[in-house]
Amino acid sequence: MDLQVLRSFQAVAEGTTVTDAAADARITQPALSRALNRLEEEVGAELFQRVGRVLRLTPAGRIFKEHVDAVLDSYDRGRRAVAEVVDPDAGVVSLAFLHTLGTWLVPRLVTDFRRKHPKARFELHQDGEIGLSRHLLDATADLIITSSEPDDPLITWRRLLVEPLWLAVPTRHRLGRRRRVRLAEVAEERFILLKPGYGLRSITEALCHEAGFTPLVGFEGEEVETLRGLVAAGLGVSLIPSSPDTAATAASDFPIRYLEITDVRGARDIGIAWLSSRGLPPVARRFLDRALESAAAPAP
Repeated sequence: MDLQVLRSFQAVAEGTTVTDAAADARITQPALSRALNRLEEEVGAELFQRVGRVLRLTPAGRIFKEHVDAVLDSYDRGRRAVAEVVDPDAGVVSLAFLHTLGTWLVPRLVTDFRRKHPKARFELHQDGEIGLSRHLLDATADLIITSSEPDDPLITWRRLLVEPLWLAVPTRHRLGRRRRVRLAEVAEERFILLKPGYGLRSITEALCHEAGFTPLVGFEGEEVETLRGLVAAGLGVSLIPSSPDTAATAASDFPIRYLEITDVRGARDIGIAWLSSRGLPPVARRFLDRALESAAAPAP
């Protein structure tokens, strides 16, 4: 059985068209169709059924895909392990992280690490808080960077830094001339929030409850930039992480004011985690050690 055929099966099973999967495999579409038919003959069951112009997995196909995923993941990890023995500095760091950390912390850590390990490569994934733990448990990432300690005994977590959270209000807001504010002062305001499942959403709700109220939802988004834009448009207020890009926005003419929160702990922990039972590849271990050493240091 050809591994490339299994990869093409996996791609089609996940929604890629046969035409695109064939192009990725550098074969013709009829050749891939014949290969998938032979695969069904080898397995002894129909793996796909056509629904309109789309191929969908049959029940047998869904079962088979679970094993194909495991085989390909094991093979890829084996190739990585061998490559890292041959040249430990040329391995791959598989890293998953929160969306809000992709604009500053992750680029900073990657750049710092590659200064000493220029041959290291990175396989990066973005996800919400819940999805990050799944990346570790499913072995699709060696390390995750997250805003809270995962509630799973199989995962080890270490704090990297404490990131302040500011209350973002429109420039013309009634509190816009203030520098500090109690979160309780905006209990009647509409909040621009990330969707459920994102760490910042959970932290915002917890801080509001600590301040004595439940936030009124004005909008639910998937990116901090969306939150900023809607706050600037006067559609509500939001808790925004105090990252370097936030500070740059605060110093510009962007129509938002960032206020320090005084009645609750306006901050979140940022940490790095890995699966306790699985040994890290050498290059991922070095990245972890470097992150723990350097993440809390101020950016130059």
